[in-house]
Amino acid sequence: MSIRLTVDGVEHHVTVARRKPHLVLLIDGVEHEVSRTPAIGNGRNLMAVGGRRVEFARAEVPDKQLVRLGGRTFEVGFVDPFSTAGGGASGADAVKAPMPGAIVSLQCAPGDSVTRGQPLVTIESMKLQTTLAAPRDGTIAAVLRSEGDTFEKDEVIVRLEPESEKV
Repeated sequence: MSIRLTVDGVEHHVTVARRKPHLVLLIDGVEHEVSRTPAIGNGRNLMAVGGRRVEFARAEVPDKQLVRLGGRTFEVGFVDPFSTAGGGASGADAVKAPMPGAIVSLQCAPGDSVTRGQPLVTIESMKLQTTLAAPRDGTIAAVLRSEGDTFEKDEVIVRLEPESEKV
């Protein structure tokens, strides 16, 4: 079984290579042995990856998961295999808030050139910090909120210059 996932806007190909005695995943062609251990409480979990124990927390929001790992929060989503978007590129011109919250910090300004997956804004929602990333390569057209500002779900926080048509 193979699926495509996005992690902070960057697409990855994941294939289940084996299920027993441990789950073995091929992530972008690299083998990873994964086993889950019992939850440790307060929403925290442990899993072993390549024999190394890793603590993580997960929160589900519409159409994606937020995963807290190693002091960072990652936005993980499934790529629809029936989507007409080529190569998983979203082509989106807007970076929207996945849930209501407040701006913690801005890592971009109007006129900045950014690459797909580059952190743009750190937000806090329900005591969980999340980094919103650039959905594609481009130039920042506008940053619509400042540090400390609050926002609602699906509110546009950053807008990219529209993509020019390629001939």
